[in-house]
Amino acid sequence: QVQLVESGGGLVQPGGSLRLSCAASGSFFRLYRMGWFRQAPGKQREFVATINSGNSTNYADSVRGRFTISRENAKNTVYLQMNSLEPDDTAVYYCNALVSALTYWGQGTQVTVSS
Repeated sequence: QVQLVESGGGLVQPGGSLRLSCAASGSFFRLYRMGWFRQAPGKQREFVATINSGNSTNYADSVRGRFTISRENAKNTVYLQMNSLEPDDTAVYYCNALVSALTYWGQGTQVTVSS
């Protein structure tokens, strides 16, 4: 069982920045494929970004160039740096871990982009 705890969400103005963090349990974090997904009101959950054990990254077209995913294995933590935020980025952001074909989710953190 892997537990994931997100933090760092909040209210930000358009054009602003936020950094989300996700702390994971387990002794083999360095082997997990970690990711971020988001779900806006009335919409399905969608992929945002992933980072694998070799630090290869993948991004949704809607966030590429604005968001950066990174990981700090010594702290069992994955980050999502979000810059140039837009109102359409408003959503609950969920941390995701893929561990030996099993998928785990955090509880989510709200990000609201509004003036």
